[in-house]
Amino acid sequence: MNADFAYVDELVPGIRWDAKYTTHDNFTGKPVDGYLTNRIVGTRALCTALVHAQEQAESLGFGLFLWDGYRPQRAVECFLRWSQEPEDGRTKQRHYPRINKSDMVKKGYVARKSGHSRGSTVDLTLYDLATGEPARMGGDHDLMDPISRHEASEVTPAETFNRERLRLIMEESGFARYDCEWWHYTLENEPFPHDYFDFPVA
Repeated sequence: MNADFAYVDELVPGIRWDAKYTTHDNFTGKPVDGYLTNRIVGTRALCTALVHAQEQAESLGFGLFLWDGYRPQRAVECFLRWSQEPEDGRTKQRHYPRINKSDMVKKGYVARKSGHSRGSTVDLTLYDLATGEPARMGGDHDLMDPISRHEASEVTPAETFNRERLRLIMEESGFARYDCEWWHYTLENEPFPHDYFDFPVA
């Protein structure tokens, strides 16, 4: 890891996380190549912006909970290989109930080059500071389905409100949303807009 990157928890006070790709609790059903420890890495610019986002969230009684940040290119290649493997059904109902895994790239849910590999993209949600419970968003992380779109009509008004609250916090902190995934945000002025890194999260 070079000097432009850092562990997010060291620079963003109060941040919570669970790096899903280090565990079996992700759409592949197993730890993913390049994720060797349950921590989130990002550029220092990302961390600075997350400090602001965390402060904004706290003013509303919430905290930030991260699932992913920097993603090694080898992890992206692992996703691509997995998408072409025979279906075993283990994660389908939870993560891609209405599509075939072989269609994930075509439908935009898995990319051959991911903004995560540039180090300034995060997957995250809000949690209630008083209870520690995650805010209801109408679908979990990495649910590859139209319901994950920001303006999905299938979610409740309360879930739509929580998605909008997260969006406002992130956009006011310098991030741009990804329309297909309510949890996915990229720093607008990212320091490495054309670089895709492959060092492991270790």
